[in-house]
Amino acid sequence: MSKVRVAAFSISIDGFGAGPRQDLQNPLGVRGTELHGWFFPTDIFKKMQGQSGESTGVDNEMAARSFENVGAWILGRNMFGPVRGEWQDDSWKGWWGANPPYHTPVFVLTHHARAPLEMEGGTTFYFVTDGVESAL
Repeated sequence: MSKVRVAAFSISIDGFGAGPRQDLQNPLGVRGTELHGWFFPTDIFKKMQGQSGESTGVDNEMAARSFENVGAWILGRNMFGPVRGEWQDDSWKGWWGANPPYHTPVFVLTHHARAPLEMEGGTTFYFVTDGVESAL
């Protein structure tokens, strides 16, 4: 039987996963990188970025476990990008470049339909307009 798991996500003690005012210069919102600062020096994050590894301690172990046995991802639209409202065109392809770190289907929750977006490495973004239940 399939399981739903919440992983690979940092959240502040008061319930925030990003900072305010997300834009191209602040993908995680203003000061949002501070919340995820534990993750950036890990070996797993560095390798996802095509760089040599660094930290291999408990933070890296937690990061690695969050990416194990994932069959699909569900993201909110803000995690996909800073574009708001109707899609003006299909030029925005996410924060990650041509080869996003997911390597599985990714379901993006949005109010605005868009055709599926196939990327390198096995990632295809599907834009779901009828709720999280449909994405599940």
